[in-house]
Amino acid sequence: MLRSRIVAILCCTLLQVCLGTVYAWSFFQTLLVRQLGWSFTDTAVAFSITIFSLGMSAAAAGMLLPRVGPRRLALAGSVLFSGGYVLAGFALHLDSLLLFYLGYGVIGGAGIGLGYVTPVATVAKWFPDRKGLATGIVVMGFGVGAVVLSKGLAPLLVVETKGDLPLIFIWLGVVFAMVLIPCSWALRDPPAEFMKRFHGSGTSNEPEEDPGSTARCLFSSEFAVMWIVFFFNIAAGIAVISFQSPLLQDVWGLADPSVEPEVLAEYGATLIAASSLCNGIGRLFWGLLSDRIGRVRVFRILLASQMIVFGILMTERDPWIFSILVCYILLCFGGGFATMPSFILDVFGVRRMSSVYGVMLTAWAAAGVCGPLYIGYLKDQYPDRAIIYCFLIGVLILGLGYVFSYLLNDGRIRLQRPSVESTLKQYGIETPGHRPAR
Repeated sequence: MLRSRIVAILCCTLLQVCLGTVYAWSFFQTLLVRQLGWSFTDTAVAFSITIFSLGMSAAAAGMLLPRVGPRRLALAGSVLFSGGYVLAGFALHLDSLLLFYLGYGVIGGAGIGLGYVTPVATVAKWFPDRKGLATGIVVMGFGVGAVVLSKGLAPLLVVETKGDLPLIFIWLGVVFAMVLIPCSWALRDPPAEFMKRFHGSGTSNEPEEDPGSTARCLFSSEFAVMWIVFFFNIAAGIAVISFQSPLLQDVWGLADPSVEPEVLAEYGATLIAASSLCNGIGRLFWGLLSDRIGRVRVFRILLASQMIVFGILMTERDPWIFSILVCYILLCFGGGFATMPSFILDVFGVRRMSSVYGVMLTAWAAAGVCGPLYIGYLKDQYPDRAIIYCFLIGVLILGLGYVFSYLLNDGRIRLQRPSVESTLKQYGIETPGHRPAR
């Protein structure tokens, strides 16, 4: 059994690392603009489609996982993710932007979404005694995936293919398939004896009464406010993720115009790697902190502190300070993803957690459209003032999120329908076994 648990956490982590490479997108952004002549808006649309497809398919995956099981869902996600890269490579060879949107964006993004929820749910079943630690390791894998691509695999392929982008994307699809498909095939739920021992009746703190249907949870005011706050935190962070390499290259170019473009690209890749580590660490740090001080307070700290950082970044032109502040933004970005699952568990309970969290990830989809697109547009239309405008809008986004955070409540929601007896009592109608007070 120990061997099965080790295999489970290893495969789940490898799945998340491969899928998390999507956050290294800005590594390719400048290359696509220079080699193919695409605009920054064009490339931003590709990333936005990917994140939108990711969020929507993750919502569907949350509903499908209990029915189809982790192996089938992970295999489907792995094939789509790897195939999306291969199709994107052919799109680059044909210089077809629409085909690239379909391959990298729609198909690849859907693959990430299907695979995203599977490892976390599966490893939690295998480690009921160390659930927090095990899921923390797996979720951290998604955060650090960009390090593997930006500082390892992508630079190696750039050298080996002499910068041939179509070949780079095709080889990435092949490599990811070689890792993802075997790991997905190895995924399975624990045996019935294990589940009965550790997940049987009497092990949950869930109250006996039905907390209400999933639909009633999703249409509650509590869910709406949580979705809005989650959206604003993601929108600010993902806008920076999508353009952190080009933004740093702009800042460094202003500080030292003598630096060659190839060197600037290396600096950008280093920032992607460092910020990705912060993204992963933030998922552990803020998640643990939320256990101590509460989910609502953590979200207020995340939003308020980022408002200050975005304000500083509007005028900061020291590349090193700029990089440190970007890393802090990614630390907070990961913190939102670490805190929200526990927040949902607190408010809606265990029974509705997977379905509600899956739909909550549509905030990720919406933020993935809004965040990168406004930065891409500003870089194309106002190249000299894009940095100032980008972070100014970020301050406004975070400010709205901070205001809405005061409507958050981490108390357990009760959505059960009123009983017939309680309804009759309101009108003073006597029911069997009950005589109204006189």
